[in-house]
Formats: sequence, structure tokens, C-alpha cells
Amino acid sequence: MKFYDCTPAPNPRRARMFLAEKGVEVEMIQVDLFAGEQLTDDFKSINPRCTVPVLELNDGKRLTENVGIAIYLEDLVPDPPLLGRNALERAEVASWNARSEFDGIFAVGEAFRNSTPGMKDRALTGTRNFPQLPELVERGTVRASDYLAVLNGHLETREFIATDEYTMADITALVMVDFAAWIKLPIPEDYTNLQRWHEVVSARPSAKA
Repeated sequence: MKFYDCTPAPNPRRARMFLAEKGVEVEMIQVDLFAGEQLTDDFKSINPRCTVPVLELNDGKRLTENVGIAIYLEDLVPDPPLLGRNALERAEVASWNARSEFDGIFAVGEAFRNSTPGMKDRALTGTRNFPQLPELVERGTVRASDYLAVLNGHLETREFIATDEYTMADITALVMVDFAAWIKLPIPEDYTNLQRWHEVVSARPSAKA
């Protein structure tokens, strides 16, 4: 299999971590998002949406979304189970993963893409250019800050985000928390639950993938 990646970017990191937890080795191909390589005709033939990650399977089929990649890999390598061990756990993992995407990663991305000079006219991913909207910087920062508070409260009585084991929900939340540093939004010092969890999950080998 081949994996189209951009090492600094948060979304492909999520898939890399999932691959690492499953022990699946693939050929890594770097796509330089900052140079606009994702917008070239060559890459559009791989993913017309012009985004990474992309997991190309041995038969040439391509998966272009983190959730789809995770579902495929979970079936390919069931252990360790990262999407839940039963119906309720799978529902909890899916729910918290979605929250960490929408309230977390998307919020940070909103602030980052609308404030970074190098992303002028690239406020959204994809083939079409969209201008930056400065008012979205504050909104995204507030949304992300609020979600850090949600996570800190949620982790008061539990070790991991969705179940009593490490799952995809922890991967997405970790990537969100680390991505928040890009907009100078660290974990507040008094968020001791979130600090403790972040230390634990950051120590896993997959966090370095």
C-alpha cells in the first residue's frame, strides 16, 4: 500500500498514528501542501479533492478520509481494536471522534487558515480558492478553547476519551491539542486532567509517527 502524506499537517498525522498502532507498514509519499503540490494535475489524478491523507490499496483503490482509512485498517488488522469492542463502544468512539473533529480540529483550522499569511486565498482546503475572513480567527480560537475545557472536564474520572482503552478518539483529540499550539493555544496549566491524559498518550510510540 501507498500513503500520501504531509508530515507537518494534522490530518495525515491521524492516519499515520492509526497505521503505527496497527503495525501496518506502507510506502510513504510526501505531498508538499505548503508549495501547493496538492493542486497539481498529477495529484488531482490521485485525489480530486486535493487533500491528504490518501491510502492507496494494493489493487489501486484509494481511501481519502481518516474515518474510511480507519474502518478499512480496523478490519484488516482487528487487534488492537481502535474503533471499539462492541456496539456501545463503537458509538462512543465515533461520537467523540466527530466532536474532536468539529469542535477541535476544524475550529483550530478555522483560526489557523484565516490568520496565516501564506494561506491567503486558501482559507479552505480543496480545489477552489476562498479568501481569508479575519473574524473567523477569533471564533475558531474561542471554539477550540471551549473544547479544551470540555475535554478537561470529561477526563476528570477516566483515563481515555471514549472507552477504558486507547482508541481513535484519543488519536484525534491528541492531534487537535497539538494542532492548537499552532494558534498559540496551549493546554491551560490548571487543566490537570487534560495535562495528565496528554502526557500519557504523547508517550505512546505512535505519537511520534
